[in-house]
Amino acid sequence: MDSEGVLMPLIHEHLMMPWNDLRRGRCCGRFEAISNGYYCKTCDFFVHKKCGDEASKYIEHPSHPNHTLQLLSNASRRRRCNLCGRHINYLSYSCEICKFNVDLHCAMYPPPEFIEISERHHHKLTLLKELIAFMCDDVKCGKLTGSDFAYVCHECDLTFHVDCIWHPSKVYHTLELNHSYHPWHSLTLLTGQPPEYSDGACRLCARKIDERFFYHCSSCNFTLDMRCVLHPPLQSLLNLKAHDHQLTLLPRLDSFTCNACGLKGDRSPYVCFQCGFMIHQDCLDLPRVININRHDHRVSRTSVLGVVNSVCGVCRQKVDWTCGGFSCQRCPGYVIHSKCATRRDVWNGKELEGIPEEIEDIEPYVVIDDNTIQHFSHKEHYLRLHVNGVLCDDNKRCRACTHPICLQSFYGCMDCDFILHQNCAGFLRMKWHVLHNERLTLVTNEDGAFRCYACDRLSNGFRYQHGNKTFDVRCVSISEPFDHPSHPDHPLYLNLPDGEIKICNNCNQKSFHELKCIEDDCRFAVCFECATFPQVVKHRVDDHPLSLCYGEKASGKFWCDICERETNPETWFYTCKDHRASLHTMCVLGELSGLMPRSTIEADKSYEVVLNNSISRPLCSTCKMHCICPIILKTLGSSDAYFCSLLCVF
Repeated sequence: MDSEGVLMPLIHEHLMMPWNDLRRGRCCGRFEAISNGYYCKTCDFFVHKKCGDEASKYIEHPSHPNHTLQLLSNASRRRRCNLCGRHINYLSYSCEICKFNVDLHCAMYPPPEFIEISERHHHKLTLLKELIAFMCDDVKCGKLTGSDFAYVCHECDLTFHVDCIWHPSKVYHTLELNHSYHPWHSLTLLTGQPPEYSDGACRLCARKIDERFFYHCSSCNFTLDMRCVLHPPLQSLLNLKAHDHQLTLLPRLDSFTCNACGLKGDRSPYVCFQCGFMIHQDCLDLPRVININRHDHRVSRTSVLGVVNSVCGVCRQKVDWTCGGFSCQRCPGYVIHSKCATRRDVWNGKELEGIPEEIEDIEPYVVIDDNTIQHFSHKEHYLRLHVNGVLCDDNKRCRACTHPICLQSFYGCMDCDFILHQNCAGFLRMKWHVLHNERLTLVTNEDGAFRCYACDRLSNGFRYQHGNKTFDVRCVSISEPFDHPSHPDHPLYLNLPDGEIKICNNCNQKSFHELKCIEDDCRFAVCFECATFPQVVKHRVDDHPLSLCYGEKASGKFWCDICERETNPETWFYTCKDHRASLHTMCVLGELSGLMPRSTIEADKSYEVVLNNSISRPLCSTCKMHCICPIILKTLGSSDAYFCSLLCVF
């Protein structure tokens, strides 16, 4: 095998190394008798060699002859294999047209519809492709299953798990073995739950024991998982990347503080007997120089941070300045915990030590004079600064954020109607952002509408983009710490990995991206859509600009003057100058507030984006109600086919 590693873009994004392991493959979800495979240490991601080498983007499969099947990742949705009924947690070959899915194991070894295996049962068994609850009648299993496919014997009325009957390949392990890290007794092969008296973790690596196979010494309560049986950590090593002296493994339960990350450990550290240095095994390969999405500069690992009373730039918790971590050489005082800096949602996995930092021109415009610039998105003309803004003119809209110019300073083209808010004109051409762990590029060409990955809002303004992730500039304009008027007491931060899904305090919806308060006694959270509502807007319902109000305790009933329905004053609403109105935010903004009027979007047909500012509100062609939102759609080339929302379009 190639010792330098291989790229397998169909299966995983990082370089993968040749590896032997008896763990379950993240490819097919099964164990294999032959343990050759590929491994990404950054993600602890292992695939079998057979699955990796034979994977292709598209296959023709006899189980689904009508369409080609495509290799897909199932990380974001739960699917079942249509051949065996098992949940697919890894990769599958799928037909999106028919919603047909086959896991990689069944793609290579499809379970037959009829099978005769005398050592299991003396009659022919039939594969029942229905999700049923049953108790497996195999004498070696006997487990209750809540919902699965099964092999059934119609003569005996017996039911079996598919995996208990169909074994195209079996895994064999020695029943006892001697191991160098436990020389006193032999270790016994066990399956199922670890003993109750054990902590359920491997003594060497601390990973949770896989119930399928592990080795255990009951006399010493010593447990090893299959990874450490096959790949035991070295007894001693010289890793100059981690420490200047030789390190020795102590394979025992022992509480310690890791000098590299500052966190506690409870077992098997590497230690330096010369200077008392102790380190987690998984901290040995911490990178030296990296980019993170919380900071504009590279950060470097140091053995002692040395910044007293410092706070981590990611989790905002106190940093032990006597331990190692990451710091910015350009920004004194900016430090990060080692574990925070190398989180998958913070770091892109690229080690930059020895790679020179490229100096790129990311400034969005060239200054011509004190009041004039040339913006890279509009090079043909100069833009002139207008400091006082205008009083909310719907026809004057920023090309970047698509919002009207409303009391803000803006740059206007001296030769055409191109306009940018002064703030929007300053968006950098490339930037790091908490929403994505790769650097984002500002795209300004009007290449159709897109949905923002953070707020799910439809827009056709400027966008920040990397790969298949696209964000509107309003969401990317949010940086940490984020101060929002709805929560003036504490700053907000992007959802932290605390395992708790919070609900937006305004819209009461769960969101993948949320800004949260990290104070212990505060549960405030707001989604990106609500966080980027404009503070001041203009609407035809009132002669004056409307201000966003963040809810208030009030008695009595309140009504929205736009939809003429009741409002809840304890949720966010827009109000007028004298605070006598409480208007729903959706009625004021509408679903299409991210689209530029007079632009065109493509759906089932072409639609023109139009302002709903005529004397009488047009009638929606679908819901047959008067369109109340400020921006609506009109079928291109038609004078009377209006639609008040995308829901009405489709």
